[in-house]
Amino acid sequence: MLSKEENELLTRTDPGTPCGDLLRRYWQPVALSEELGTYPIPLRIMGEDLVLFRDDQGRIGLLDIHCSHRAADLSYGRAEDGGLRCIYHGWLYDVNGRCLETPAEPEGSNLRLTIRHPAYPCQERGGVIFAYMGPGEPPLLPAYAVLAAPPERRVMTKYYHECNYLQGLEGNEDSTHVRFLHRFLNTESGARFLQAHPSENNTEFRTPERGKFYGPTEIEETDFGVWSNGRPGFLLPSLALTGGGPQPYGDGYMLYWRVPIDDTHHWLYIMAFKESGPILQEKRHGWTDALVGADYRPYRNLSNRYLQDREEQRTATFTGMGPVFPPHDACVNEGAGPIQDRTREHLGSADSVIPACRKLMLRCIRMVQEGHDPAGVIRDAEVNRADPLWLRVNAPPPPEAAAARAADFWVESVRG
Repeated sequence: MLSKEENELLTRTDPGTPCGDLLRRYWQPVALSEELGTYPIPLRIMGEDLVLFRDDQGRIGLLDIHCSHRAADLSYGRAEDGGLRCIYHGWLYDVNGRCLETPAEPEGSNLRLTIRHPAYPCQERGGVIFAYMGPGEPPLLPAYAVLAAPPERRVMTKYYHECNYLQGLEGNEDSTHVRFLHRFLNTESGARFLQAHPSENNTEFRTPERGKFYGPTEIEETDFGVWSNGRPGFLLPSLALTGGGPQPYGDGYMLYWRVPIDDTHHWLYIMAFKESGPILQEKRHGWTDALVGADYRPYRNLSNRYLQDREEQRTATFTGMGPVFPPHDACVNEGAGPIQDRTREHLGSADSVIPACRKLMLRCIRMVQEGHDPAGVIRDAEVNRADPLWLRVNAPPPPEAAAARAADFWVESVRG
């Protein structure tokens, strides 16, 4: 279990908090490209109220939502004349936060030159808009293959959660829950599951040497995440690799990226791709449409008890909450409360990956407090020419010297 102080340290992400300072040292997804059309949109990220917009040249800006003049809401503004214009008095800001115009000022006024509106750099990759909300020169966005996949071979969506980001992240790190929470009962193995006591339902993980223990047997803390049984689980700053993902992805991989909205809500960005070819159009959109509405709020949610069907729970699924995993995960993560009290938990041997991840995050917080880059921050373009996950999990290093150098870097990081 964690102490009260450690729990606070890892769950609070507003500006000026230690964990907030840590998460701001990395690029974070702030919106899907499909969300941002012609008009500005309001966002709340890690306790900050912001406005996201495209200017009339297609550049993306992320600004503090309140105008530097009289604090009007800039999300109602007009994207024109090279920036975002406030509807209150016409002040105009570019994507870097420079004030371009203050129309009510007399000729010769230098007021606009004194204004530096809070702004964060953005980049758009793979159908996702990322922002760097930390100090200094931004690091490099890791060269994840999922972000380079063409549109027909990827799925990018997001999913609203009514709980602290760490609950969702630790749920992804927990590999043993899959045999219960996500169990299907209307299959041959599911039928056996119905007839046996829960303690007997983990035969897939049993060996004579391990007996009934079925959790992680090898935990590696690396410079950029935590590996469990040779597979990446937790990746800095707040990601989890979930393998190939549900069909039809299979031979690619899927990332779950948790981004705090505030301390009691977060977005789960789901990023999946298929390496071998296009994903069928109906399946590419069907999975997203089955989960969330136009506002990315899930149909199955806390307010309607995830539409749990007790008859389905008796005959078809262990949860009674449908055949896709995110509602199952949301139920148990949100059920722990807005911010889980980890002073009351009792971890077992099968949970060993969770304290390993916490230990890494606490170490990274200390690194930031001491004035250093935290683990997993990449600043070498040569290192970043290859996807560390793809090199480690799916494919041998390509022959190019730069890619080989990247492979060596990440493999040594994994080995510690």
